[in-house]
Amino acid sequence: MAARKPKASNVSADELTQFYRDMLLIRRFEEKAGQLYGMGLIGGFCHLYIGQEAVVVGLEAATEEGDKRITSYRDHGHMLACGMDPNGVMAELTGRIGGYSKGKGGSMHMFSAEKHFYGGHGIVGAQVPIGAGLAFADKYKDNGRVTFTYFGDGAANQGQVYETFNMAALWDLPVVFVIENNQYAMGTAMKRSTSTPDIYTRGEAFGIPGEAVDGMDVLAVKAAGEKAVAHCRAGKGPYILEVKTYRYRGHSMSDPAKYRTREEVQKMREERDPIDHVRDLLLTGKHATEDDLKAIDKEIKAIVNASADFSRESPEPPVDELYTDIYAEVS
Repeated sequence: MAARKPKASNVSADELTQFYRDMLLIRRFEEKAGQLYGMGLIGGFCHLYIGQEAVVVGLEAATEEGDKRITSYRDHGHMLACGMDPNGVMAELTGRIGGYSKGKGGSMHMFSAEKHFYGGHGIVGAQVPIGAGLAFADKYKDNGRVTFTYFGDGAANQGQVYETFNMAALWDLPVVFVIENNQYAMGTAMKRSTSTPDIYTRGEAFGIPGEAVDGMDVLAVKAAGEKAVAHCRAGKGPYILEVKTYRYRGHSMSDPAKYRTREEVQKMREERDPIDHVRDLLLTGKHATEDDLKAIDKEIKAIVNASADFSRESPEPPVDELYTDIYAEVS
C-alpha cells in the first residue's frame, strides 16, 4: 500500500467530520479496552480493531435503516459504527449486567436487535452462513434490506464460506460478503496461507462479482459499499468486497505479534493511518482547524472514559441470570 495524497470528492464537510468522529471513537474505545484488559477488568479473549476503523465506518455510511450486519470476534468497532451505546459495549466487555448480553457474552458474543447487529462469533467463519440466512429472510420478506457479512482473510480459507457462496449465488441473496483482509490470519501472513493474491476473485467460480478496496481510505470504502449495496438491492444477488486493511495490534491481547517487524507496523501508522488521512482532508480542505479536532478528541475521550466508569459501576450479573436467554418459549 503506497502513501497517498489527501483528496476528497462527493463528500460534504459535515460527513467528513462525522467519519473522523466515528473512527476516533473506535480508536479511543479500543485503546481504553486494552488498558482495562491489562488491569484485569476484562477476562477471556479480547481482539482490538485498531487500524481497521475505516472499514466499518465507510460501509455503515452505505447502509439504510433495517440493513443487517454480522461479524467475527474483532467486533467492537462494528458495534460502535452501527450506533450501539459505548456504555453497553464496555459493560459487556467487563462482564457486567449493564452489557448488551447482560455480562454473559463478553468481547466475542454480544448482539443488538435494535441496531440489527447479530454478533460477534468466536468460531472462525461460522458467521458467514448465518449472514446468508439473514439475507435469505429478507429476500423471503421482499423488504429491500441488505446484510453485511464480515469475515477475515484467514476465514476465507474455510470450506463453509464457499458453501455459502454457492447458496447465495443460487438464490440471489442480498448479501455483501466483506473480507476484512488485515494481512495476517492470527500469526500467519496471507501470502503463506492463501493461494490467490486477491481473495475476492474466488467468487468468480460462483458467478459472484467483487472487487478489492483500499481499507485504509474511508471514502474508497464508502464508494465501494454503495456500489455493492446497489447491486444487492437491484436483485442481482451477492457481492464480494475484499477490503485491504491492517491491524496495528496483535491478533488478540495475548499475542505479542513477533511474526512482523516494528518497522512494518510503524510504516503503516505513519503513511497509511485511516484517521490521519481524514484529519489531513479536514485540515487541507479548511473544513476544520487544529483546535476543532482537539475539541472532538476531548469529547470522544470523555465518552470513552464515561463508558469505563459505567462498566465499573454496573454490578456483576446475579447467579440466576445464568438461566435466562437459554430457551425461547413458544405458544
